[in-house]
Order: sequence, then C-alpha cells, then structure tokens
Amino acid sequence: MSIIHLEFEKPIVELDEKIDALLAFKQSQDETTVVDIDEEIAKLRQKSLSLTRSIFSDLGIGRSYS
Repeated sequence: MSIIHLEFEKPIVELDEKIDALLAFKQSQDETTVVDIDEEIAKLRQKSLSLTRSIFSDLGIGRSYS
C-alpha cells in the first residue's frame, strides 16, 4: 500500500527523499571511496524540519475565523 501525500506536503517529501538517497549512498561506500556528506544531510534535515513547521503552522489549525 502506498502513502498518499497532500499537495502541500510534497516539498517535505522531496527533501526527505533526498535525505534518504544521501544516507543510502553513504552506506554503500566502501573504504576506498569516502565522501563526507554528513554536513549536507544535517542541512537537509534542518531545512525539512523548518519547512514542516512553516507549512503546518500556516494551516490555520486552532484559529477561529469570523
């Protein structure tokens, strides 16, 4: 069963997919090929967290409209 994401969630999903791809690449490296991507992964995680907070805070949950 696949997960269906709402349109406003797609930028978050795209960032999470990039993070997953970088983590998979990091795990697939052997001892002769070492590329340090930890900093890039940390930046993407922070960007994903900030974007998630921004998107969900803009949904208007808990706000009353008159």
